[in-house]
Amino acid sequence: MVIRDARPDELPAVADLRVRAYVAGGFLSADSGYVPRLRALGTNSDGRVLVATDADEQAITPDATGAGSGTGQIVGTIMLVSWPHTGQVVSSPDEAEIRALAVAPGTQGRGIGRALLRAALEVAARQGARSLVLSTQREMRAAQRIYEQAGFARLPHRDWFPEPGTKLLVYGLRLDAWAAPVS
Repeated sequence: MVIRDARPDELPAVADLRVRAYVAGGFLSADSGYVPRLRALGTNSDGRVLVATDADEQAITPDATGAGSGTGQIVGTIMLVSWPHTGQVVSSPDEAEIRALAVAPGTQGRGIGRALLRAALEVAARQGARSLVLSTQREMRAAQRIYEQAGFARLPHRDWFPEPGTKLLVYGLRLDAWAAPVS
């Protein structure tokens, strides 16, 4: 597995993967009004989209250049959003936000999500973020375990409702306290 920046031509495949993963997990219906927003994440240069591929392509560590050329099949993705493009849960310019962690159905349970999270943490630290926040659905228990194992803690005072009846739980991590990569 290689983790690298998504190429612009890969964003439609990333969007499809996100929707497939969320629908397969029971977190989203295929006709949800959120599907277009989920698909659009990263298409407006509003964040950095990382992908995990399953091929033996040249390893590329995501860096500030956004370099990366690989041809492997995308098996997972995560997005890192920095100020000022962040969403509702970010409270200051030194915070960054993690969005849309998704692993392709059929490849889950292989450490792909953990590896993507570790890469996003490393990129955020290199970019100078002092803390990270993320929102997750109450039902996304596997993702929550990954976040907690990485050192994220619940921030219940920042939970929010993007629409009536949909509560998102917020987690946060101070990067200066982040000592060990996710394994």
